[in-house]
Amino acid sequence: MPSGLAALLDDIATITKVAAASIDDVAAAAGKASSKAAGVVIDDTAVTPQYVTGFTPDRELPIIWRIAKGSLFNKIVVILPVALLLSLFLPWAITPLLMLGGAYLCFEGAEKVIEKLRPHEEETLAEEVAELTSAEHEENMVKGAVRTDFILSAEIMAIALNEVKQLAETSIWLEGATLALVAVAITIAVYGVVGLIVKMDDIGLHMAQRENGGTQAIGRAMVRGMPKLLTALSTIGTAAMLWVGGQIIIHGFHIHPAEYVGLHEGALAWFVDAALCGVFGLALGAIIVWVHHKVAGAKGH
Repeated sequence: MPSGLAALLDDIATITKVAAASIDDVAAAAGKASSKAAGVVIDDTAVTPQYVTGFTPDRELPIIWRIAKGSLFNKIVVILPVALLLSLFLPWAITPLLMLGGAYLCFEGAEKVIEKLRPHEEETLAEEVAELTSAEHEENMVKGAVRTDFILSAEIMAIALNEVKQLAETSIWLEGATLALVAVAITIAVYGVVGLIVKMDDIGLHMAQRENGGTQAIGRAMVRGMPKLLTALSTIGTAAMLWVGGQIIIHGFHIHPAEYVGLHEGALAWFVDAALCGVFGLALGAIIVWVHHKVAGAKGH
C-alpha cells in the first residue's frame, strides 16, 4: 500500500510538473504573440473611441462594456475555433479571408472620409442631442464598433497563431490556450485604455476641484484637452482602418511597398510602407463605396 501511494504521489508530481511547463509555454507564447500584434492592438485602441464620442457621460462606460463583451465574443467564440479549424484543415484559406476583412476596413474607412468631405445640412442642437441620446443610435454605434473589432481581432489572432506555430513543439491545445489568453489579455488592455481615455475629462474635472493649485491646473488642462484628443483619435482611427486594411491586402500578395523605393528596415521604411498601404486602402475603399452606393441605388429603384 505505501509503495502504491508513493507511486501515485510520484505520478501526481510528474503531472503537476508537465502542467506547470505547459502553463509556462502558453504564457511565453502569448507574450510573444501579443508583442507581434502590438501594431494592430494600437490601431484597435485608436479606432474604438470614435464610436463613443458624443454620448452623455453616463452612457460612455456602459457602451464600452458592451463593445468589450462583443469583442471577447468575437475572439473566443467565433475567431478562435474557426482559426484552429482553418489551421488544421484549410491553412491556405486564412490569408484570403483576412484580405476580405481588410477590404471591409478599407470600405468603412473610406466611407468615413467621404462623409467628412461631403457637404451636408447642419442639424440643430436639439436634433443632434435627440440622435445621440436615442437607443437606436447607441445600438448602431455598438454594432459598428463590434463589426470593426471583428476584423482587427481576426488579424490579432492570426498573428498570434502564426507566432505559436513557429515554436519548436506545439499542439492544438497549446495553440488554443495561447489564443484564448491573448484574446482575454488584449481585450482587457484595449478596452481598459479606451475607458480611461473617454473618462479622462471626468477625471480632469475631479482634479480641477481639488485644493492643490498644481492639481487644479493639470485637471483644467485635461478637461480642455480631451475634446481635441478625441477628435484626433477619431482621425487616427479612420487612418488606422485604411492603413491596416490596405496592409492586410497588400501583404497578402507578399508585396512590401517600401522595398520598391529601396527601403527595407527602420522607421522610415515603416512610415513609407504604412503611408502607401493607407493610400491604397483609401483608393480601394472609395471604389467599394462607389460600387456599394450604385448597387444600393439600383435596388432602391
